Amino acid sequence: MRCPFCASLDTRVIDSRLVGEGEQIRRRRSCNDCQARFTTYETAELNMPRIIKSDDRREPFKEDKLRGGILKALEKRPVEMDKVEVAVSHIKQQLQSYGDREIPSLKLGEWVMDELRALDQVAYVRFASVYRSFEDVRAFLEEIERLENELPPEFQENQLKLLPPDGSGNDGGNEQ
Repeated sequence: MRCPFCASLDTRVIDSRLVGEGEQIRRRRSCNDCQARFTTYETAELNMPRIIKSDDRREPFKEDKLRGGILKALEKRPVEMDKVEVAVSHIKQQLQSYGDREIPSLKLGEWVMDELRALDQVAYVRFASVYRSFEDVRAFLEEIERLENELPPEFQENQLKLLPPDGSGNDGGNEQ
């Protein structure tokens, strides 16, 4: 590796460590000519499938666009950024193991909804309302009720309730 300070090719690795979830290697290097130290990061270069949009356009997968969509759904919600990064990582793993060179955006959207369902119910409903283009309030309420009934118990305990227990839209006058 060429030294960024003196352009010498005579450098050596003095330390290597895994970074994140083991998807990257951090290497600390030293130049044998100028004695400068610098850090490099090594990642595997993987070809992600192209995304087939609903109008049949094809576009490359963009991790930033995926993360942005998830963050938009999670806006003003109490979800840690580390959990968002884990969700993005899960979706990328699914993309890599999909097996085809192209994947419909609908499939990618379903994976995003699965991750959001586990992270935060409100974010899930926000994303689903845009993704599924709910026609009216009834369709919106049906999705909320389906979510409440289908969420596994291990996820339910970490979630805020979407509807009060009586389903009426009010909390029964128990304001504090």
